[in-house]
Amino acid sequence: MTAASTNDEGNRSEPPLWSIGITVILILLAPLVLYSWAPAGPIRDGDTVFSEGQQHVQIRHTATGQAAMDDTCLLDPNSPLIVVHSLDTDTDGSIIAHVQGNPAGEWPFCPLHTEVQLKTHQVFQKPAVFGAIREILVGLFSR
Repeated sequence: MTAASTNDEGNRSEPPLWSIGITVILILLAPLVLYSWAPAGPIRDGDTVFSEGQQHVQIRHTATGQAAMDDTCLLDPNSPLIVVHSLDTDTDGSIIAHVQGNPAGEWPFCPLHTEVQLKTHQVFQKPAVFGAIREILVGLFSR
């Protein structure tokens, strides 16, 4: 009888680790799910946007405010940009932005902190969270 009573006491004192694990996973995944469901909203000055695929864009010269016809560079896919100014987003959707990431250093790629002019259809606001997670998991399991 004493052996049975000690087993019952041992089972009651152990924490349910599986329920704690599920709770931790839910707490960590909740912001990710909410972020992916949230709408992107309008593009404003100071927002971070990302290039939609590989884009050929015009370099904007800050001294003249005009873009030369032959001054172009290439943005890498998902390259982060900080919006400096949104020009007539209702009509043609032009955006002036600073290149922030993916430094290449050689032509034809855009150097860091270059001011470029592009259209709204060339950028997106939020990175695809679940797409990035899927790519990471495929990369890990394909090795």
